[in-house]
Amino acid sequence: MDPNERAVYLTFDDGPIPEVTPWVLEILEKHHIKATFFMVGDNIRKHPDEYRMVVEHGHRIGNHTFNHIRGFEYSNPDYLANARKVDDIIHSDLFRPPHGHMGFRQYYTLRYHYRIIMWDLVTRDYSKRMRPEQVLNNVKRYARNGSIITFHDSLKSWNNGNLQYALPRAIEFLKEDQVDFESAMTLNMGQWLSIPFILIGVYFMCFHGKKTAGK
Repeated sequence: MDPNERAVYLTFDDGPIPEVTPWVLEILEKHHIKATFFMVGDNIRKHPDEYRMVVEHGHRIGNHTFNHIRGFEYSNPDYLANARKVDDIIHSDLFRPPHGHMGFRQYYTLRYHYRIIMWDLVTRDYSKRMRPEQVLNNVKRYARNGSIITFHDSLKSWNNGNLQYALPRAIEFLKEDQVDFESAMTLNMGQWLSIPFILIGVYFMCFHGKKTAGK
């Protein structure tokens, strides 16, 4: 990204969800914003119409595993198989690990197939412990030039009212600060991957047990 430009990247995890994703698309269209949606494969399978809506609106799609699984809880072959299963539904070169957790072996394998996109600002809109005003304040407090901001088009974010309150107000706040919105297509290599998240995954991989798929 040009250092003279002021821009952030809006991303949405865990969809598509019929009750939520169309509303998010309306907000983005109102503000002429393109975003990146990291989708769960099983949700795409269950809600293909909402998936097509996102694509038709010109947003970027990323892989968020098929079953939204944590890397450190699964063996490497099972985790990688779950990620690659999404390729049967969509064809994206972007990948984001659920919860930001991966082991080094998982990362080194996946990086040959995808650009791994992390974040530097997660709004925590999904949390029952967060009030809508707190979610908005997370954006106001921590957003910076080049930030990759993560919201969730999920029922957790929707049912607690956090997404409906914070997303449009966060967009207005950033626009008032003369910040542009870019999609993940314009990210450079330095912004794709956040090593601390990978190290967190390695810690859990070492000190917590693993699962096999389906358990």
